[in-house]
Parts: sequence; structure tokens; C-alpha cells
Amino acid sequence: MGIRTPLRDGYAELHCTSNFSFLQGASHPEELVAQAALLGYAAVAITDRASLSGIVRAHAAAKDAGIKLIVGAVVEPDDAAPLVLWVTNQIGYANLCRLLTAGLMKQDLPPLAWHRGGGAALQPDDRAGRCRLTADELADHSEGLLAGLPLAWLLDREDRAVEAIENWRERLGDRLVGLAEVAREGDDQERLAFYAQLGRQTGLPLVAAGDVRYHERSRQPLHDALAAVRCGDTIEAVRDRLLSNGERHLHEVSCLTEKFAALPGAVARTLEIADRCQFSLDELQYEYPDAIVPAGTTPAAYLRDLSWKGARQRYPDGVPAKVSDLLEHELGLVAELGYEAYFLTVFDMVRFARRRGILCQGRGSAANSAICYCLGITSVDPARMSVLFERFVSRERQEAPDIDVDFEHQRREEVLQYLYATYGRMRAAMTAEVICYRLRSAVRDLAKVLGVSLDRVDRLARVLDAGDGLEQLPVRLAEAGLDPESEAGSRLVTLVGQLVGFPRHLGQHVGGMVMTRGDLCELVPIQPASMDGRTVIQWDKNDLDELGILKVDCLALGMLSAIRRAFALVEQAGGPRLTLASVPAEDPAVYEMISQADTVGVFQIESRAQRSMLPRLKPACFYDLVIEVAIVRPGPIQGDMVHPYLRRREGDEPVHYPTPAIREVLEKTLGVPLFQEQAMRLAVVAAGFTPGEADQLRRAMGAWRRPGVIDAFHRRLIDGMLARGLSATFAEQVFRQLKGFGEYGFPESHAASFALLVYVSAWLKRHHPAAFTAALLGSQPMGFYAPAQLVRDAREHGVVILPACVQRSGWHASLERTQTADEGAAPAVRLGLEQVHGLGEAVGRRIVEVRQAGPYASMADLVRRCRLARDEVSHLARAGACKALASNRRQAVWESLRQLPAPGSMPLFEQIEKSQPQERTHQARDEARDDSRDEELPLATPLEEVLDDYQTGGLSLTAHPLEFVRSRLAEQGAVTAAVATALPEGRRVKVAGLVLSRQRPATASGTLFLSIEDESGGVNVVVRPVVWERCGPQDRRATVIVVEGRVQRRGAVVHLLATRLAGWQESSRRPPDLAGLPCMSRDFC
Repeated sequence: MGIRTPLRDGYAELHCTSNFSFLQGASHPEELVAQAALLGYAAVAITDRASLSGIVRAHAAAKDAGIKLIVGAVVEPDDAAPLVLWVTNQIGYANLCRLLTAGLMKQDLPPLAWHRGGGAALQPDDRAGRCRLTADELADHSEGLLAGLPLAWLLDREDRAVEAIENWRERLGDRLVGLAEVAREGDDQERLAFYAQLGRQTGLPLVAAGDVRYHERSRQPLHDALAAVRCGDTIEAVRDRLLSNGERHLHEVSCLTEKFAALPGAVARTLEIADRCQFSLDELQYEYPDAIVPAGTTPAAYLRDLSWKGARQRYPDGVPAKVSDLLEHELGLVAELGYEAYFLTVFDMVRFARRRGILCQGRGSAANSAICYCLGITSVDPARMSVLFERFVSRERQEAPDIDVDFEHQRREEVLQYLYATYGRMRAAMTAEVICYRLRSAVRDLAKVLGVSLDRVDRLARVLDAGDGLEQLPVRLAEAGLDPESEAGSRLVTLVGQLVGFPRHLGQHVGGMVMTRGDLCELVPIQPASMDGRTVIQWDKNDLDELGILKVDCLALGMLSAIRRAFALVEQAGGPRLTLASVPAEDPAVYEMISQADTVGVFQIESRAQRSMLPRLKPACFYDLVIEVAIVRPGPIQGDMVHPYLRRREGDEPVHYPTPAIREVLEKTLGVPLFQEQAMRLAVVAAGFTPGEADQLRRAMGAWRRPGVIDAFHRRLIDGMLARGLSATFAEQVFRQLKGFGEYGFPESHAASFALLVYVSAWLKRHHPAAFTAALLGSQPMGFYAPAQLVRDAREHGVVILPACVQRSGWHASLERTQTADEGAAPAVRLGLEQVHGLGEAVGRRIVEVRQAGPYASMADLVRRCRLARDEVSHLARAGACKALASNRRQAVWESLRQLPAPGSMPLFEQIEKSQPQERTHQARDEARDDSRDEELPLATPLEEVLDDYQTGGLSLTAHPLEFVRSRLAEQGAVTAAVATALPEGRRVKVAGLVLSRQRPATASGTLFLSIEDESGGVNVVVRPVVWERCGPQDRRATVIVVEGRVQRRGAVVHLLATRLAGWQESSRRPPDLAGLPCMSRDFC
């Protein structure tokens, strides 16, 4: 490791709280590190409260800034004074991680004996995030750790100060120092004198520290606001408990020397502590778990054997030479880099899922791997596709491979628990996701602590759009009735601007699992996750990438659940037994349906943008689907690749290839690089990059906004192409296109993996629409459309939809042969009880299970046998699910509820049962309910029933809500969607519709896309930012909206370019009205 030069001059800050102490620090770790370097500090310690969540970010920032980072944390034992811990070596780091894990994982939370009383006003007992340790536990795992006791904590406990110090001195000896902290609060000299006295009494060395909470003074107001958020009160209400001034920032070294002049040596000792702390995160040696292999073999041999065995199964007529060469190349590289165990782990995980009947498929860059294909992890055939293994693994890239595997979203948990069981709780855990403040959550929290009334806070939250940025905030404040120029409004805008992007808490990554050979809890702290049965580490995926730590992504994909369910339904209905591999390929009828944009419910190509693209691209083969999946992405859009490709595909623009090598790379996409692999290959053949260097280029493209990152590649790319005789114009064009991939583009292999699911789901929709619809409904939430639109689309395709029914429905939607159906006719879809909003799954399944003993005779029988509660009966009856027992919904509710006890009273059944034999009990119940039949309630109106349908199930099988106000809409000049979409280009029109979705893609420059529908069909509406901003908040969030605009046509694609929007409810003043119609929109903005 070399000889370390002792730090001789300056200062080391040893006590810094970042915003990864969650609501306690008011600066990012990177800001603290950068400011410390700017001030000339020799070192800086990030010491968050029981957390190493921000330490990797600090580590990267410290390397960039050239300053030494000290790894540490604050712990608060239950039976002793708190300590700031610093890591001196790798043993100390492992002990710190183990200590934090032990404290965070404790389920029993004893009282904080030492932390009662004064001095803890800003440290509320938020037990959910506390690390519960004892002094003995800490002492038992203190090797390699230094400790600082914050002496300010003893100011309110002077009678116990010496005892507190001796308590720790007995356990830690000379590894304990006292942190002398002052903050110009008017009593600094008294504090310093107290610290000096303690030092003399106990012999404790005194070290200067700042108890830093933010990097610069300007963050004090934000720190005050966060303290109030943490305490759940307004800033004014907690004013006397806030820090008294803004001095808890990083100071000039000269200022610190002056401040601690009364404690000779206190500043110099900070450098001594820093010298003793020689640990760096670069020293961590991550070891992947040993592979589980048969006795007498090695991981390398086992992987080779499995790969070739799989290859022979994949290619029963002989492994193609191309695949054989790829396989040998990959196996050699994997062995060289030592990744065999990683591939074997993923193989084992996929094998487990398939043995359990869980549909799964690998995707992402792993689909570039012949090994993954032969192991059955992915479905992309390297014999049919042009794969680039270096996109996945390369010598030049110092980065672990990353295999993503999608599992059925409703069964993915089985796979996660298998990994826990296989590797153990201390060697496996989920990757964290840092949940950060976004605009709406920041506004809501800060407005409350600034004393804004709760009704105005709610109003403000409602007027904020999901796509709004900080620049829209003043306008939104005004809309909510708060003057942005007022003191309160200006303060709120400033604080929100600082808080957006701050970490709020740790969540769980969508599926990343980290496993280790040794104890994971010695690499990173582990803590309980919010979901039972899971644990999560304190680092996110970016932290893992920075340190080169492998994770396995077990992702959840709703479409896999739907496909597996559809396969089962097809077989149950007498159809063939289907698998992903057995679905007939290249069916012209499927491509015809896709080319007509008839793709509601189809994976990946059902969105507005995709359905607008399909009639232009007209997919006619599987590779066209690969292109379709990839082309409607930010990367190709920002790189200006979409329109050139379409013009060339339609024959409106010639294709020119400067060299045969470039033709080979780009010919299949008509000279336009649509995929990341093409970008990499282009750098190789056109500019002379190696494959590994080309991947570095790809990664640099993702960071092109960071100054200087892309410059070196830009020059080399241009020079390389010029040196090979290519024109400067072509070179710059290629660079612009590749730069677009920084905005997110698909690798070809990933697009191919998804394209397979596109085709299978489209095939099911075309040939088994009833099964496909039932499967989609049973797999919600997923996809772009709500159940109402899925049902409507199915009915338009001739599928009979039957309502949810307590006598017929299962929990999920199912197929049902109707009595009137002809022999051989397609089955109908019976909606499941899950469609009844507010009905829990356990109750729904109980209704189905109890019914196995015989159908329900009456509402009373249903309530009695299923032991239903009042709200459960009400939900079922209002949804029409009890129609088989009582055709009048109101009567059904009345008959059942009048005999049920009021909330909080003793159930009538229990009263009867306490005084009568069981047989008389049942008789009494039924007689009691029979009395209600004499009181017939009036029928609900058709509109009332439709509104009930939407409120309780999100859809109606009887009518569309807009049918009931059509005459009034006509009076206002509004036509139906069907009429509007048939009008010629440029025609002005007014149309009203139920809002189905709102989208504001990042690539659309603020333009919003609305999808609306009425009883005749749907309309896609384009809303420019200026039009959207003219709308009031009620209009923007209206359930039914009236749109005025001009028709835009491009072939079969029709849009309405809006010039004015207004919410229907705002313009309706007489019945029939749609008040009570719930919002149906699925928003993606």
C-alpha cells in the first residue's frame, strides 16, 4: 500500500451529517466533500446517523476533489452516551457495518435510557430508523474503530458527564476522544471551559469538531424546515428547539483555529485522528458466492458443460459454427474474468422458476450472450441476431455484468424468497432505491411546516402536475391562492428549489439482489425492508456500480403473468397447450392487426406513440417488431433517427453507405443506428475503436451532460473517421446520433427479448381474444390501459363480457360458456370479484370457496355464510355483483344492511347465537331478513347505475357516461369522437371525452398528449404547453374534458391539435350531470 505521509497542516472535519441522515442534514455528501476541499481541509468525515447510505457518493466525490474521506457513522446506544465512530482499517469497516446491521435489524425496541431528558429536542425517538445497540455490543465489535463522544451532549447532563465518559473509557480505552463542539451560540467560552474541565478530570483527549449539518450557511433555513418536518409540526411551533444560528456549516481553517484557541491542540488532533483512519472503500474486496456445483467439478467446467448441453438442445440439428465460435469466445472471457459463479447463480434462479411453472425471460444486455441463450436464461438466438458480447462483458470495462431476468409479477416473490433461502439472510439482500423529494412531495412537506393551512396545502398539491418543474411553481402557487411574491410564497419557492432531489428515505430497488460469499453485513449495513420477509442494503445500484459489486436483477413483468394466465385459459377452454416457443411464428394475420394499430393490451406497442408509429412502420416480420420496440425511445428521438428511418422505409429518401463495413453494420436499419450495439460497432469499423473502447464510448454518451466527459471521445471519433476517409459531415452526423443514446436507447438484444413478448401477446389477442382479455384483467395493474378500456376493446372485437357475480365469478376473470352460445362459439369473459373496488382478496376468495358447497339462496344466505361486513356487502351490491340474488341494487343493499349491526356494536348474529341453538339461529337470521322484502325501494336510474358501476368497478357494461349528456354536448357544438376522427385535415371541431391518460414525454418539449373517449370511440389530443398553461387546475385534472381544436391527419393516424380545453363539470349546471364520476386516467407524466 506504500508509505503514507502524515497530515501536518490544516484541519480535518470529523463530524458531518449529510442529507443521508434523512431529514437531519441539509446538504448532499458531495456538497460537503467539495466544500471541504475548497476550504483546504486535509480530510472530511461523513458521519450519518446509523447510515452508510451516502458514503459511496462521498467516496467518489472525494476522489474527484483530491481530499481524504473518513468513513464513519453516529450511533446512539440505549444505555450509554452517543458516539461518532470512525473507521481506521478494513476490520473496523466490517465491524461498523455489522454493528449497524445488528442495531437496525432488532425487532424489540427498548426505551432509550440514556437519552431521556434535555438536549434531545432535535433527535426525536423515531424508532423506525433507529439503530438499537448496547454499549457492550458496540465494545465487542469495536476493533478497528475510533470513537468520539460529542461533549455538547453532556451539557444538560453535567452531573453524569464524568460517568458517561468513564463508561466508554472502560470499554474503548485510548480509542476514545472527546469532541469539543461550539457554534457561536453566545456561551462558547463557557462550553470550552466545561470541555477543558472534563478533559482534566478524566484525561480524555479533546478534539475540535463542528457538528456540521450543511456545507454553507445558506442552507440553515432548509435545515430548520427539515427539523420541523421530522417533528411533524410547523417551524414556528418548534422554534425553541431549533439550532440557534446558522453556524453548523464548514468554516475557514483560520476561523476554526481562532475558535478553538482556548483548547490547545484540539485542531491539531483532528489531523492525528485522520492519520489513524487509513481505510478507503477502494480496499473492499467483493466476492461473489461460490457456485453450487456437483461434486468433483469446478464452476468453470460446470458452466461449460451446461452451456454446451443447452446448445445441443437449442440446436438439435447441430450447433451452427457462428454460435460455436461465440460460445467458446464467451466461455474463455468469463473464465478469464472469473464470472462463472454469477452465470450459474442466474441459471439456478431461472431453473427454480421454471420448475415452479413461473414464466420468466432474460433481457437487457445479457441477451447479447450466447451463454445466456444456451442456458435458457434469454430467448435471443445468436444465430439469428448480430450479438455483441462486449456490450455485456468486456476486458476493458471495469464493471460487473448485469443480467436482468423478468418473472411473472404476481409470483416474483417466490423467486426472491428462494434466493434468501439459498444464500441466507446475512449473505443476500435487496438493493436499495433512494426515494428522493420530487416537486409535489417537497411542496406538500414544506408548505405544512411554513404554516400554510391544510386545505391550501391540499389545493396546492392538486394544482401541481406530475410533469411540472421548479419554473412552474410560482404559477401554481398563484393558482392555489398563494402569492409567490409574498414573503411566505418566496420562502416556499426557495426552499422547494433546495429540497427537490434530496433523499427522503430508502426504498427497495425493483428487483436487484446482492449476494456475497462471506457475510454481506460486513460489506454494507442491512436493514429491514418495508415489505415483510425482505431485507435491504443501504446502497443503491449506482453505489454498487461504483464499487464493482454484482447484483442479480429479479424483475417483475406483468405481461409474463398475463401470458402465462392466457396460456392456461386457452388450454382450459379446450385449446392447445402453449408455450413461448410453441406459439406459431410469423403469422400474417398478427402483423396485419399490428399494422392497423389494433394493439390495445399488446405488450410495449399499445401506447399512443407506438400506435401512431405502427401504421407508418407497418411491421411485417419479427425484426420489424424489434425495430418498433426500439425506435419510440428517447435516444433515437433525440438523435434524430426516427424520421430519417421512416422516410427511407417509405422510399422517400435514398440510403447511402460510405463503406462496405458501415453497410454491414447499418444495412438492416437503413443506414440509421437505432441500437446501442450498432453505435458500438460503428465506432469500431468507422473510427478504429476496440470493442471495449466502444463500450466506454457508450457509457460516456450516457454522461454527455457532464462537462468534459465526452470531449475526448468526440475528438477521437471524428479523427478516427476522417483518418479512414470519411467526410467531416458524416462524422459529425454519426456523433450526433450516438449522442442521442445518452437519452436512453435500447440494445438490440433487449429489443429482441421484448419483441418476442410483443408477438406472443399480439398472437393471443388475434387468435384467443377472450382468453387474452381475461388474462389481462387478472394481471392488473399493468400496461397502459385501465380495465374499462380493455373491456371496451374486447367487446369491439366480439368478445362477450359478463359482469362480476357472486354466484358465478372467481376472484380473477375467467372464461365461461353461455347457455345461448352456439356449439364451438368462443367463450365469454366473466369478470372476477377482484373487479369490485374495496373488496379484499381474502373476502372474494371466501365467497368463491363457500359457494362450492352450493349456490347462495338469498342476500341473507350470502351474508350469513360468508360472514360479510357492512362495507363488503355494500361494495358487492352497488357493483351489481348481487344481481342474481336481488335485481334491484338498492334493495340488495337494504336487505343485507338492515340486519347487520352498526359499526362498533355487537353483531346481531352473535347476540342470537348466545341465546339460541344453532339451527334456530339460522332460522332467525333468515326470518329477520325476510321482513325486509315488504319494503321495496325505487330502482336506480340508468345514469345512477352507470355511476355506481364506475365508482365500484371502474367500468360499466350497460352504457358510457357521456351518452347521458350527449344532447347537452350537442347544444354546445360538440360532436362524437367517431365524427371528429372522420373529419378532413385542418377542420376545426369540438369533442368531449372521458380522460383515459395524460402523457408528457421528456422528449416532447413540454407537449402533453391526452387520450379521451366517449360512447363512439377514442381521440388522441395534442396539447401544446401554451394551451395547457391557459387551463385552470380544475380543467387540467377534469375527469371529463371538452376539447376544441383542429384535426391532424397522417395516413391512418388522426390527432386533434387542441386550441382550448375545459373540464365538463365546470360547464354543467343542470341535470343529468356526471358528478360522482371518478377519475379514470392513467397518467404517465
